[in-house]
Amino acid sequence: MTLIKSISGIRGTIGGTPGDALTPLDLVKYATAYGTWVRKRGGRIVVIGRDARISGAMVSRLVTGALQSVGIHVIDLGLSTTPTVELAVVAEKAQGGIILTASHNPKNWNALKLLNELGEFLSAKDGEEVLRIAEEGAIEFAGVDDLGDYTEKGFYIQHHIERILALDLVDREAIAAANFKIVIDCVNSTGGLCVPELLNALGVTQVVELFCAPNGRFPHNPEPLPEHLSTLANEVVHHQADLGFVVDPDVDRLALVCEDGEFFGEEYTLVAVADYVLRQKPGATVSNLSSSRALRDITEKAGQAYHAAAVGEVNVVAKMKETGAIIGGEGNGGIILPELHYGRDALVGIALFLSHLARFGKSASMLRSTYPNYHIAKKKIDLLPNMAWPEIMTRLQSQYARQPQNSIDGLRIEFDTDWVHLRPSNTEPIIRVYAESHSQTTAENIARKIMMDILEEE
Repeated sequence: MTLIKSISGIRGTIGGTPGDALTPLDLVKYATAYGTWVRKRGGRIVVIGRDARISGAMVSRLVTGALQSVGIHVIDLGLSTTPTVELAVVAEKAQGGIILTASHNPKNWNALKLLNELGEFLSAKDGEEVLRIAEEGAIEFAGVDDLGDYTEKGFYIQHHIERILALDLVDREAIAAANFKIVIDCVNSTGGLCVPELLNALGVTQVVELFCAPNGRFPHNPEPLPEHLSTLANEVVHHQADLGFVVDPDVDRLALVCEDGEFFGEEYTLVAVADYVLRQKPGATVSNLSSSRALRDITEKAGQAYHAAAVGEVNVVAKMKETGAIIGGEGNGGIILPELHYGRDALVGIALFLSHLARFGKSASMLRSTYPNYHIAKKKIDLLPNMAWPEIMTRLQSQYARQPQNSIDGLRIEFDTDWVHLRPSNTEPIIRVYAESHSQTTAENIARKIMMDILEEE
């Protein structure tokens, strides 16, 4: 059993014993701590929503009751998406939000993703304060006359779609005229409620639906990686479709399959969408240090500035605000469009990508071929008792002193257009090693070389 407590929320497996898994006692503990944090800031209203995983209804009832017990008025969106809840927090003038989702984790996981009054993930400082309240048990429960209210509002997916359609960047006429045939895989979660509706609103009339029943019984590993999407790829070819879309259970990540069944590449979802946005207006872009260099390449080709952020959505958002970026995100298929909201949003990614493809006028595979072709190798090293990250980092900085480096999050070293990024994990004794190059073999070799450098003097 697993329970992981971090500044961005609480996640764990369902079942087991308190403190070792996401049990009812743990749910109440952290929900009341978060509610207490909201109350201390003068707030009373929290929006909640959930993905369709099997434990969701139970978790929602427990979290709702816990919030009401500390005087929080709960607005429940029911089955929803992470970006939809983020939008609803602002629309409802709430002081916080909780998304009940373990994102791409398997069905036995669930989580509380915690938002502030802006509909954005908590800062490190605020997240630490919630954890402190939970651990100290500094909870004062409300009396009977001060218990929180409960309201259901099930229309926010429609609100979300309307907001997307209202964007000048979304070209509904071009999308409808293109007469796309699209296969979608919604992993039997809430994407099944919103992706077909969005496509219909965009004028896409030929949609083949795979796994769109929101019952939480994921038909495959729900992380949208190529090794999990063979069914989607086969169906795209079988139906002679123009494109395949897949979203994760809470609909904040988007991956694509081209008309020939080949994967567009999760790193290139952001690249393609950013390319489209940059063609419409000038501005900076942001991604994290572990994302592909391709975004930097297409940004600089457009004569604009690219900025790198530490890994984590909250860090990308902070850098986007600092630089006034017009588009940003992460290389896992996460698109952040500030014009809509500061959160990863697969639905706006679909609308922008289709606008781009419709105007491009050719196939998805041809569009993909217009971008720099990079490959990423992802490795990890187990930290032994005699291995300490600060010493490892210092040694590598000295060994590669002639190479450009970035140490805002672990250590990234650049070798012309190749790079390697090392990050110590916050949850387990490992160092993650990501390397990128124009060839997969070279990327693998760079990663292995750095791993050897780490180990040879230990």
